[in-house]
Amino acid sequence: MQDDFATIFPLQRGRVHDASGPGAPFFAAALSGVTGGTVLWIKPAWFAEEINPVAFSAFFDPRDIILARTADQTETLAAGEEGLRSGAVGLVIMEVDKPVELTPGRRLQLAAESGRSIGLSLHPEGTGNQAATTRWLCRPLFSASDSTLQEWSIIKNKTGTNNSWAVRWDETARRIHMVSETAERAGFKGPPG
Repeated sequence: MQDDFATIFPLQRGRVHDASGPGAPFFAAALSGVTGGTVLWIKPAWFAEEINPVAFSAFFDPRDIILARTADQTETLAAGEEGLRSGAVGLVIMEVDKPVELTPGRRLQLAAESGRSIGLSLHPEGTGNQAATTRWLCRPLFSASDSTLQEWSIIKNKTGTNNSWAVRWDETARRIHMVSETAERAGFKGPPG
């Protein structure tokens, strides 16, 4: 039996999850919007892309984000661990460029459990956090009328099964909507010709 989307998103509190793919920053922004509260977003200083909090206003109040720049991945994980353990932030997002080994990944899990926060590490595709509770692969889908259409696939799930969903962001309600799967009517034979 497949997990229902509503049972796994928003992500489980007190755990660390990971996401990759070109839609991973969108996934992180949407998660920030639905979890509420303060978000700590940690990014290595040498990453070229800058974070513009105002750009997140479609997802959440930009005053709720704390941006941190770190010297390297070790410092990113240490800052993430402190943020998770503090209990002062609801979500800690860590951008990393290498896989997170089991020991530091486990330390993050213990910190998230202690602070009852959600951790999300954003990885390059094909890498991840060995101790993550769930791993997501996120890709934008083309739509001429909806720039928020995404495909989110859960590719590692310690508590359930894997699955994929087409989702879109509702800016007015500030929530994710699952896009209905297309279906064919019984007996439909398609257009003539």
